[in-house]
Amino acid sequence: MSTRVSTTIGQSTLSLETGTWAKQADGSVVVQQGDTVVLVTAVSSSTVSTRADIVPLTCDYREKTYAAGKIPGGFFKREGRPTEKEILTSRLMDRPIRPLFPKGFLHELQIMASVLSSDGEHDPDVLAVLGASAALRLSSIPFPEILGTVRVGLAGQEFVLNPTYQQLAQSAIDLVVCGTNRGITMIEAGLKEVPEQQLVEAIAFGYQQLKTLIAMQEELGAKAGRPKGTHFQIRKPSTELVEKVRALAVPELKKINEPKKKHARHDDLAALQTRLVEQLTADGTVSAEEVAQALEFIDWQEARRTILERKSRMDGRGYTDLREIACQVGVLPRTHGSGLFTRGETQSLSVTTLGTSDDEQLIESLEGETYKRFMLHYNFPPFSVNEVRPIRGTGRREIGHGALAERAIESMIPSKDEFPYTIRVVSDILESNGSSSMATVCAGALSLMDAGVPIKAPVSGVAMGLVKESSGTAILTDISGLEDHVGDMDFKVAGTRLGTTAMQVDVKLSEGLTVDLISKILAQSHPARMKVLDLMTAAIGQPRTQLSLYAPRITVLKINPEKIRDVIGPGGRTIRKIIEETGATIDIEDDGSVSVASNDAGKSQRALEIIRTLTEDVEVGKIYNAKVKRIMNFGAFCEISPGKEGLVHVSELSDKYVNKVEDVVKIGDEFKVKVIEIDEQGRVNLSRKRLLEGADSKGDGKSERPERSSERRERSERPDR
Repeated sequence: MSTRVSTTIGQSTLSLETGTWAKQADGSVVVQQGDTVVLVTAVSSSTVSTRADIVPLTCDYREKTYAAGKIPGGFFKREGRPTEKEILTSRLMDRPIRPLFPKGFLHELQIMASVLSSDGEHDPDVLAVLGASAALRLSSIPFPEILGTVRVGLAGQEFVLNPTYQQLAQSAIDLVVCGTNRGITMIEAGLKEVPEQQLVEAIAFGYQQLKTLIAMQEELGAKAGRPKGTHFQIRKPSTELVEKVRALAVPELKKINEPKKKHARHDDLAALQTRLVEQLTADGTVSAEEVAQALEFIDWQEARRTILERKSRMDGRGYTDLREIACQVGVLPRTHGSGLFTRGETQSLSVTTLGTSDDEQLIESLEGETYKRFMLHYNFPPFSVNEVRPIRGTGRREIGHGALAERAIESMIPSKDEFPYTIRVVSDILESNGSSSMATVCAGALSLMDAGVPIKAPVSGVAMGLVKESSGTAILTDISGLEDHVGDMDFKVAGTRLGTTAMQVDVKLSEGLTVDLISKILAQSHPARMKVLDLMTAAIGQPRTQLSLYAPRITVLKINPEKIRDVIGPGGRTIRKIIEETGATIDIEDDGSVSVASNDAGKSQRALEIIRTLTEDVEVGKIYNAKVKRIMNFGAFCEISPGKEGLVHVSELSDKYVNKVEDVVKIGDEFKVKVIEIDEQGRVNLSRKRLLEGADSKGDGKSERPERSSERRERSERPDR
């Protein structure tokens, strides 16, 4: 039996329906807005995973191409590995849900979202996150909270709920807000220099609106939800073991929590764990895993207590202090641009590479095909955290961090008309101890300026943390990896001096964050971002005015769109010939924009000259380089540009009397000529004699002697071209 609930979101209806599809899943729901339909299912194993130490949750989002009436490209004609959009949406589902499960819940969970229909207006990603919460609410899986999710855009001065793709394209705000009735649990935002106060207002608007979606899920669950299962287990050490470990470990942890380097603390903690395992597992009543779990819990408690009681950080900094920062540019000799940003024990080497429009990335999605000319890729090699592990392709985390940094910088990239290059930034994390994505933002901006990309403004980013207990609350600026681990949130914000450009917030607190607390965190982050910008601009104040010697030179020429066929030629022969002759890369747009790129300025110039000659109309009085193509008894036909010919009449070949054309020129000869006439049929008459005599440079098209009747007859008999 089908059960359906609905509400109005913006200008359309959003509905949740269950009971018809995927009934063998623990929970399933169909989410629909407009004609966009997403099926979301939740399934849990009945037994506890023995391999997991965190919630073994897997979220998968897939877009079926049939949803938009398309057949996949490529050889196999079926969906392949997940796209970047699918991976980012899978993370969008995972991040707000995972922290809501209690620590020690180790049953394997899988949530799958499949886009079954797409209307090309409503983005299915927020529907998938909403559906994940609804499917868990309907299932027997114990899920303690209900999660609402909305997207907020800006139309004029008004906030828009779940905006369409078209509205979003014109919006300065692209904000996703997730939350429960108790608070905000996740934020994801791409912004165009939005003031912090306006950003807070958008978050408050989104949070207030998502409560309607929570009420919808409560209604649907009351009507069609399954009873929660009693077989689910929470694996955690016994209270007795925790107290034993506490008595033995706390004195040592106080020493370990003194300010020190990341790896020194890690080694001290590992040594303590080894001693405790040897001491407490001797009688065989507890396992090494239980001891390690108890120590981790106590270490978490002690670290938080230390931060709140000592009023300082684990590394000795005050709550608002930044780690030591170093900014360098031009660190690599042959790249187009490079920047090295070091903040404490986190270091990003970012490199900018410039390319042509041939290097743009084709994006095939449900809403259509688009081309991407700015890309930022993030790599996290194992040596950055002193680990040994195999490299098996780009992970979800790397894609997520790269997408965040790309969003932070994207709105500062100049338009294609201003800077006709394809731009790729690669961030290699050389060291990591917290906030490597924000280091990537800073290093990426440095490398772009070093490459001579005229970005609108430099961008910096900082990660904020939180420790919240009944005894007090500490907001931490520029968190380290340990503070991220023991803290209650990871709050990343990036922007320019004028406003914010990206934001990503993940909250571990089950009660979430209030809007007022978010406002305070943003206010504390602002001076830190400004200080980082000061240090960056001290290293490079503005984009370089000259590109690297090794970067391609791109010149854009505008031609009449009707002349495009003249540049391409029959079957592409003309453009291939130009490329072979000059070695330049040539791209032609439908609007008549011709981009010519080469590392050799001379080759670019030669290609441009050929294209100009091909597309410019022949003008009377203008001088051209001519090449003899055919010889007739009345004159020589000469090519003055590819595909364009004119006649040098026998009387215009020389400043002396010419008996036979062959006496003066032969096929293949090259010389300068002047256009003296274009007749009513478009035929071009040329003169070599005028240049030999140094005649009138205006080229009025008149001969210096009256034309004989025999000459007029010969001209009229020549074939049209």
